[in-house]
Amino acid sequence: MGDVAMSVPVVRALTQQYPDLKVTVVTRKFFKPFFRGLKNVTVFEADLKGKHKGILGLYKLSKELKILKFDTVADIHNVLRTKILKFFIGGNFKQIDKGRNEKKALVSGEIFQQLKTTPQRYADVFEALGFPIDLSNPSFTEKVSLNEKLRNFISNKDLPIIGIAPFAAFEGKMYPLEQMKLVINQLSKTNNIILFGGGNSEVLQLNQIEAQTPNTKTVAGKLSLDEELDLIPNLDVMLAMDSGNAHMAAMLGVKVVTIWGVTHPFAGFAPFNQPKDYALVADRNQYPKIPTSIYGNKQPEGYENAAGSVSVDAVVKKIGDVLDA
Repeated sequence: MGDVAMSVPVVRALTQQYPDLKVTVVTRKFFKPFFRGLKNVTVFEADLKGKHKGILGLYKLSKELKILKFDTVADIHNVLRTKILKFFIGGNFKQIDKGRNEKKALVSGEIFQQLKTTPQRYADVFEALGFPIDLSNPSFTEKVSLNEKLRNFISNKDLPIIGIAPFAAFEGKMYPLEQMKLVINQLSKTNNIILFGGGNSEVLQLNQIEAQTPNTKTVAGKLSLDEELDLIPNLDVMLAMDSGNAHMAAMLGVKVVTIWGVTHPFAGFAPFNQPKDYALVADRNQYPKIPTSIYGNKQPEGYENAAGSVSVDAVVKKIGDVLDA
């Protein structure tokens, strides 16, 4: 999800800076709402679990895409599926350089420095096709008026609205839930809190937090993706892990504060267009091997709660500073 969300501001910049271009984004049906409102952008739904599954399915996909008579292909994913598509499609097909060797050096401890960001790597692909993009002054879609259903998630209309997404794909990227509850409890005294998440276990935990905390509502399991994309731009700030929710908020122009565990912004996956100090990273004096992996799926013993080295007070203070900025 995060990779797709990070592509949205790049595609928006591409179509704004080259208004005569017609762009077809090939992605899963679930992600189609991400690209709503982008001019000259059409989403082609890849059914990777159905008719486009496997090599034969990818061949069918390539035949369907060729009917569109596109001039060039920008592969900003560069995985086995897209490599197979490159073989079937041919032509002017440029692929992203993911910087795998640099990232390997980062997690092995050979280097510790900022690598190129993922959105810039996406932009590099379009430049290779002859369309250099300037990402330094991005624009975002305007807020939509909230309907009655969405307004009901805002407890007190006179208070700022903070979105909080406490979960991540891997445990090593998560802020300890008991510490997050303390953060939510402090922030809820003077702010609206809207909790984001998904999955039965997350929904249950978020519902429990809602029941125990004033000015707090959870949208988990209650809204469609389209509805979440209507609600998120109305946040004053989003607090999230290194996760898809952080990137969704960033692609919509929302201020995003992130908490990092065993991963690190140096790998290039910080939310788009956010100040560096909005990323609260784990204490590398206590956890010197960070980042232990790029995606958070690998961690040494004892690093499970690395994100917890960021204090509750530090998180609350950062949110307050961002709201006051």
